[in-house]
Amino acid sequence: MTQLARRSRLFPETPTLFSGLFDDDNFFNFDLTPRIGNGLFVEVPAANVKESENEFTIDLAVPGMTKEDFHINIENGTLCISSEKEEESEEKKDNYTRKEFSYNSFSRSFKLPTSVSDDKIKAKYENGVLIVSLPKKEEAKKKNNKKEIKVV
Repeated sequence: MTQLARRSRLFPETPTLFSGLFDDDNFFNFDLTPRIGNGLFVEVPAANVKESENEFTIDLAVPGMTKEDFHINIENGTLCISSEKEEESEEKKDNYTRKEFSYNSFSRSFKLPTSVSDDKIKAKYENGVLIVSLPKKEEAKKKNNKKEIKVV
């Protein structure tokens, strides 16, 4: 009797890898920007996405920024949030000079569902968190369509 070796796949099957990527109902299920650390790629801030009856809310953890550091726009049904921050300091004492600089940037993209009223989107920055409110269109808000049916 021949025994077969069971091997796991290195990559997921194509249908599961891309399933739902282009569905309008899968809002926020895919991050269009990879989140890879270890210094090879730029890390992107963590995001929490919430849905309520009237709106979606995106919270991005971005401490150390100011509201002027953010660029937010909508292009082809995709919400793009990006930031660039450059800092430089110089210290001169006796026979040495120390000069340091830092550069931070990120970009996050979220595909918007058709239920979002994109002309009413607002953003605010407080306590290191960027909060983006995405109100739903009136027709997309969940209505209480509960109806009592009597048993005869």
